[in-house]
Order: sequence, then C-alpha cells, then structure tokens
Amino acid sequence: QVHLVESGGGLVQVGGSLRLSCAASGRSALYVMGWFRQAPGKEREFVAAVSWNKGSTNYGDFVKGRFTVSRDSAKNMGYLQMNSLTEEDTAVYYCVAADLVNPDEYDYWGQGTQVTVSS
Repeated sequence: QVHLVESGGGLVQVGGSLRLSCAASGRSALYVMGWFRQAPGKEREFVAAVSWNKGSTNYGDFVKGRFTVSRDSAKNMGYLQMNSLTEEDTAVYYCVAADLVNPDEYDYWGQGTQVTVSS
C-alpha cells in the first residue's frame, strides 16, 4: 500500500509559477509517480510522470515545456514545477503512483490539490 499527500496548490496569476509536492509513504516500493489533473466539466488528463528508479520522465502534450516533474527517492517525495501558467491550467491536481507489484496501473491516488490561475 502507498499513501500519497499533495501540497503546494493555490491561487496564482497568469504567467506565474507553482510547485506541487507529493509525499509518499507506505510499504510498497514505487515504480512510477505521476500527476493527473481534472478541471470542472472536463475529463481527467495526464500531466506528467517520473520513473522512481531511473528518473525518466514523460509529459502530456499540452505541457509544452512549461512543467517539470521530478522525484527525490531518498525522501519519498515527488514534485511538479509548473511555470508560465495559464487559466487553462486551473484544475485539481492529483498525485498518482504505481508500485512494483502492479507497475502498469496507477493504483494509488492522493486527495488532490486545487490550482487556480487567474488574470
């Protein structure tokens, strides 16, 4: 089992930056940590993910170089640095993780943190 807790969300102006953090705890070894988001009235979409062991990353198409996903495996922490934010980035952001037992599925989800970008 893995427990995820996000932090760092909030209100930011257009063009600003936010850094989300995700603290992982539990007995299972992580395989990958990622981020999804969901805006009101929209489907949930993939934002980014980082492999826990090698640190390799991938991003949703809309990111376009604005976000950086990372992890500190020694601290069991994951991060999502978001720059050049637009109003379209307003959403609840969820930290997700897959463990070594079931590496192909994001079985673990945090409670979500609200990001609001306003002009």
